[in-house]
Amino acid sequence: MQKKFWKMHGIGNDYIYFDCFDWQPEDPAALAVKLSDRHFSIGGDGVVLILRSDAADARMRMFNADGSEGKMCGNAIRCIGKFLYEVKGMQKPVLTVETLSGIKTLSIHAEDGIVHSVRVNMGAAELTPARIPADFAGERAVNVPLDVEGTEYRVTAVSMGNPHCITFVEDPYALDLEKLGPKFEHHPAFPERVNTEFVRVDAKNRLTMRVWERGSGETWACGTGACAVAVAGVLGGYCEMGADITVRLRGGDLVINVTPEAVYMTGPAAFAFTGEVEI
Repeated sequence: MQKKFWKMHGIGNDYIYFDCFDWQPEDPAALAVKLSDRHFSIGGDGVVLILRSDAADARMRMFNADGSEGKMCGNAIRCIGKFLYEVKGMQKPVLTVETLSGIKTLSIHAEDGIVHSVRVNMGAAELTPARIPADFAGERAVNVPLDVEGTEYRVTAVSMGNPHCITFVEDPYALDLEKLGPKFEHHPAFPERVNTEFVRVDAKNRLTMRVWERGSGETWACGTGACAVAVAGVLGGYCEMGADITVRLRGGDLVINVTPEAVYMTGPAAFAFTGEVEI
C-alpha cells in the first residue's frame, strides 16, 4: 500500500512521521529499519507514529533507526506538536501527548497559524541509578568514575524518560565518536544501553554537546539529551537552577530550564517535505 509520510526535524534530529489516527503499520520496528536508510530509502533517525489517545490529544511511538523503541524523544514530540496544530487542526495554545514515559504538556508558540517553537514540560529528572537504569552505588551517580576500556571518565547518570550518561570534556568535536560512542552505549553499567553526551562548558548557563544515541548513533540533536545535560550542568555547578540554559548541539540550540519539579525544553520544529512510500 502507498502511505503518506511527513519528514520533520527538530534542529536536525530528523524522523519520518506517519498519521496513524486511522491506520497502523503491522511491524513499525521493521519499517523504521527499512525507511531510515539514507542511501536506499527516505533516510532519518527513525520513524514516529502519531496515534489516537484516550488520555491526551495524541499518542506517540518512536522507533530508532535500528528498530528499537524509545520511551521518549524531545525533538520528535515538538514536531508532533507542530503536526497536531497545523495538519490535524488542533489549534490550541496547550497540547498533550501521551508517551511511554507519561503524558507531556506542550506550550505552542505560533504566528499566523504556523508553529515556530514548542515548550515541553519534560517532567522531573530521574537521578536514582536503579530507575535510570544504571549500575552505580548510592542514591545518585553525579561525577562518578566510569572505566571505559581502560580509560576513566567522570560521568553523571540521568533519565529523562531515556537513560543518559553525561561526561564533561575539553572539546567534544575532537573525539572519535564512531569508536567511542558504542563503548558507552553497550557499557555493562547500563543494562538497557545508554545515550551518551560529551559536553563542554562554554560559560555559565551555556553548554556545547555532541550525542551518541542508542540505536541511532551520532545524531545532530537530542532533546532528552539536552535536558539531561542541563541537569548535569546544574548538579555540577556549571549552570543555575531556574535559569534559561542554552545547550548548543550540532543542529542548533535548545533552551532548557531546570526546576526542582520539572525540566522545560524550548526549541523549534520544522517540516522538511512530504511524500508517499510503498509499505
